[in-house]
Amino acid sequence: MVTATHETTIGDQLTALISLQHIDSKIDQIKQLRGDLPEEIRDLEDEKEGLTLRLEKLKLEQSDFETGTQQAVKDASEAEGLIKKYEEQQLQVRNNREYDALTKEIEAQKQRIVDSKAKGEDIEAATPLNNIAVEEAQSRLTELDDVLTAKQTELQEVLEDTKQEQANIEKKRKKAAKDVDSRYLRAYERLRSRLRDGRAVVPLVRGAASGFSVPPQRQLEIRQQNRIVACEHTGRIIVDGTLFKTTVKKVKL
Repeated sequence: MVTATHETTIGDQLTALISLQHIDSKIDQIKQLRGDLPEEIRDLEDEKEGLTLRLEKLKLEQSDFETGTQQAVKDASEAEGLIKKYEEQQLQVRNNREYDALTKEIEAQKQRIVDSKAKGEDIEAATPLNNIAVEEAQSRLTELDDVLTAKQTELQEVLEDTKQEQANIEKKRKKAAKDVDSRYLRAYERLRSRLRDGRAVVPLVRGAASGFSVPPQRQLEIRQQNRIVACEHTGRIIVDGTLFKTTVKKVKL
């Protein structure tokens, strides 16, 4: 960029900014050829990541269901064995206190059987739904992989087609940026970053710029080319239309 030891006029800076804008607009056009592919790929990758985590969770639930079923059967079996044991012990007790204690143990084991059966039934009811969810997730993942691969291939083809052209223009962009004073370059790049179309420098055409009319006094200042004039509505740098056309024609892309 221009340093203090290489002073340039405002007219020179306007020309440099027009050249830089023209080059950046060409780079924007090249990037637009990619369309929404980069964003679509990011969305697909995000969905795939989320679905992969969901599938892992569903499979973990499947494993927990198997373990839970086995434990429920084991608990019921153990409870039945203890009930039989306590009932045999009841026949040998010597007092009511021992009998009542064994009765409580038997009731507790019966409740254990009820709870185990209920748990088993819950797992049995949930298992088919879990299996369906796993199948759907796996199917969607397979579909996502196919779509993602196709989109990535399509994007790669576009990148390959425009790679050399963009590289050449990027080199010219670096050279053009050096001709712009650092303070103007910073302002220009800030404008570029917040404007949707990236047009930080626009021409004055028939008394208007980027869709907004320009007051006569401002028009005169713009045509004199001795100051940087910004649009009061958008903040864009407005330049003389003739200067804009002449400068653009000199830029070889």
